Amino acid sequence: MRAGRVLVVDDEPIVREVVCTYLRRDGYGTVEAGDGEQALHLLASEHFDLVVLDVMVPGVDGLEICRRVRAGSDLPVILLTARGEEADRIVGLELGADDYVTKPFSPRELAARVKTVLRRTAPAPAGERLVFGDLAIEPSARQVTKAGAELRFTAREFDLLLFLARNPRQVFSRQHLMERVWGYQAAYDTGTVTVHIRRLREKIEDDPANPLMLQTVWGVGYRFLA
Repeated sequence: MRAGRVLVVDDEPIVREVVCTYLRRDGYGTVEAGDGEQALHLLASEHFDLVVLDVMVPGVDGLEICRRVRAGSDLPVILLTARGEEADRIVGLELGADDYVTKPFSPRELAARVKTVLRRTAPAPAGERLVFGDLAIEPSARQVTKAGAELRFTAREFDLLLFLARNPRQVFSRQHLMERVWGYQAAYDTGTVTVHIRRLREKIEDDPANPLMLQTVWGVGYRFLA
């Protein structure tokens, strides 16, 4: 039984070949697309568990594809980009990407990122339910409701909220959250955490500018208050 089905979108055949080879070694089924239009067609007609998506793919670019994916589903997206500037990565995260890898990259590291994202999106054991006022988190269904209305989260947003909610009142640095939620060390670049916290506040707080649940402890990190 395969571990999942991954769509690899990149205009460079050698990149697609290397990425798919490493993913298949880990048991994943892979499908390739060399441009944006082909990727959108495959996404509309076939089932995938995750997309590895080059930002600079020709035609419909990767950021637009990410935007369209996120508008209609919670399908995990890992971006590939040759752009080294943080601002470019932040745009992808703001659009709802779950992770990013900057070219040139290690295929082994990318395969590990895929494994981490898919493992975290797998259903949790039934039974646990976290309730904080009108906010309810169902780990087994990966579902969050507020005042009875279901909220939509990317896989990584849900993971971050669940981790903080399971550890109320504890303060976690951005580096710690990268290690515990993302599964790797990134002490030099923690803007990813900042973006995800902001997106979570927009979804669960009554007033995101004055958060009551997801609080910043200046100079330290973040905490969840019930």
